[in-house]
Amino acid sequence: MELTKNEVKSLAKALGMIETRGLIGSVEAADAMLKAADVRLVKQEKADAALVTIYVEGDVGAVQAAVESGREAAARVGELIASHVIPHPDDGIKKLLQTEESKTSAKPSGNPAKGEAREKAAGKKATGNQQAVKEQEEPPPESGA
Repeated sequence: MELTKNEVKSLAKALGMIETRGLIGSVEAADAMLKAADVRLVKQEKADAALVTIYVEGDVGAVQAAVESGREAAARVGELIASHVIPHPDDGIKKLLQTEESKTSAKPSGNPAKGEAREKAAGKKATGNQQAVKEQEEPPPESGA
């Protein structure tokens, strides 16, 4: 059985992950990983208010080198939580990452009723501000004395 070019290409791939506490450590880790080896930044994911995971992909050796550099960089400036390399990940992993990404991007941004209330309040503030500006522009009435 002969493999297609895409199958051979996917067999050479690996997925690297670094999880940090805080954004600065994750940015430093991503920078170090991208500079250390020929890898592609897949995405950044915020698990909660503090945990951030950086995902990279590339050839197995490149991803291993990148994750090692990223670990060191994250530990220097922040708090490294975990790191891992998955050589030759199954296609389901890629689908899992895409599914998680689409869930977070499809999530509505808050309660629509609250958004409408905020817009109305902003409109009232603007009207009040416009009135104040208008009053400042008009000269005071002259007194007849």
